[in-house]
Amino acid sequence: MTTGSADQGSRFLDAQLHLLDRQVLDVAGVPVAVVDDLELSDVPASGELPVGTPPPVITALLSGPVLGTRIFGGRPPKSRRHRTPWTAVSDVGVVISLAIPGETTDLTWTERWVRDHVIARIPGGRHDPERKQNDGSTSKGGGS
Repeated sequence: MTTGSADQGSRFLDAQLHLLDRQVLDVAGVPVAVVDDLELSDVPASGELPVGTPPPVITALLSGPVLGTRIFGGRPPKSRRHRTPWTAVSDVGVVISLAIPGETTDLTWTERWVRDHVIARIPGGRHDPERKQNDGSTSKGGGS
């Protein structure tokens, strides 16, 4: 498999070794997903590439709820998979880094939903706790 287009240059990657089950971090270094599958271009339905054919190119990283399908078999429906375009990937290393913020993707919709509908309803859940400054004006307690 190769990445990039002809004008960007190409890099050969082993999907299982370099991409699958890797943590995906957004531009701020916040974890947003794990790579569960890949979307490739120009792959024949037969699964075998004729001799002399250029290797497939990665077009997107796919993430989603795959635990149930890994345990019980099958594939998650396409509507449940989240697609991150390959053009958003900035680096492939121990983790896969994106050049976009995670908030702009659908990858973190569950975390945003829990934050907005559950955590926000807890008293004090909408803001960071305020730290009291020790300015000497607070009483230390004590008896009369």
